Formats: sequence, C-alpha cells, structure tokens
Amino acid sequence: MRIAILGAMVEEIEPLIETFEVSEVVEYAQNKFYIAKYKNLELVIAYSKIGKVFASLTASMLIEKFKCEKLLFSGVAGAVNPNLAIGDLVVANKLSQHDLDITAFGHPFGFVPEGAVFTEADRGLIEIAKDVAKEKKIELKEGIIATGDQFVANEERKNWIGETFKADALEMEGASVAVVCKALNIPFFILRAISDSADMKADFDFDEFLKSSAKNSADFIIKMLDRLN
Repeated sequence: MRIAILGAMVEEIEPLIETFEVSEVVEYAQNKFYIAKYKNLELVIAYSKIGKVFASLTASMLIEKFKCEKLLFSGVAGAVNPNLAIGDLVVANKLSQHDLDITAFGHPFGFVPEGAVFTEADRGLIEIAKDVAKEKKIELKEGIIATGDQFVANEERKNWIGETFKADALEMEGASVAVVCKALNIPFFILRAISDSADMKADFDFDEFLKSSAKNSADFIIKMLDRLN
C-alpha cells in the first residue's frame, strides 16, 4: 500500500524524514516528494507550503502522480475549544472553510453550490487513531477543524469561527486537502497538535511551540502506520 503523509511546513515533516530512510527525492511541480519504505508500506512524504492552494496542489500530486491510496496529514493548529492546551492532539471528524463567504447569495458560511459546508474524514482511519491513542494512553480529541487562508491571532475572529462552525481548532490547509481527497475517493485523516490559542499571543506561542507540537503529531502518525501495515 502506498501512503501519502503531508504537512504544510518543513518543520511538520522533519520528524518523519528523520525517522524513515528516504530512498529517493522527486522534484515535481515546484516541490519535493520524499519516497521511503516502512515495513510493508510505501510512503510519499511532502510539505505543501502554507495555505489552501498549495495544500490542494500537493494533495492532488500525491494522489494523481504518485498514486497514493490513503492520505495522512500531520501538523499544528490553533485551539478554538478552550479545553485544548498546547501539545494536545486533535483529529478532524469533519472540516470546513471558515473564510469561504458567498452569504450574499443566501448560502451559509463555508458553502458553495454543488459543495457542502463540511467534508467528513474517513471513519476507519479515525477509529484506528482512537485505538492507537487508547493503547498508548495518549489523549486524542475528535472534533471539527476549520480552515482558512489566515493566521488567526484575534480573539474575536476565533470566537466567530467557533460559534459559526462549532470548530475545535483552526488551521490553513486541512479542509482543502479534504475536498481533494473526497473528490478523488481517497480515504484521508487530518491530525493536528495544538501550537497556540489563536489569540493575541498566537504568533509568539506558534514560534515557541511549533517544533514540539509538530513532533507530537508526527510521532502519532508513525504509530498509526504500524496499524496500516
């Protein structure tokens, strides 16, 4: 089985690159794709760069060019749910685009015609994650993740996203990856470790906790791969 592992930033995939023996680096579409093997799995690891457009492009390449059969996203996010602390892990059961707005035409936030406000993640992969968390005695929050092309460092904006989408966390790539995978019938899983609280201190917390939170997420993804072998 060929598994795609995607992050947005190099810091989010570094722990994976350091863990697996990379046999080849393919440069394509102005990006690098790291080919590795783990037990019976073939892995294609990449970071997309930040934002929905780059994430959509890279997810499409992983599926269409590299023929990946499942996609796992590993990275960091800002907390919306006040019960989430820095370092906590959140798996998306569904994702929305909080910055998609055609409400002028009578549609709800996050909706486009022939689309949906939410895209649901693969239930089977979520159940595997829950089993891994239980076995490793790791707390794993399941909830809604909201995506937008904004680094949110504003309490008012964060609260609006939470109220509008019932979101637990927010980030800048997950929902776009979800749309690509759903359209191409690829099971996907979006995991985020909390790096900040999406408030006035977000930029300071993000810089301080990016690497440690990214490693928390990557370590969990590695444990999931053992179940997929």
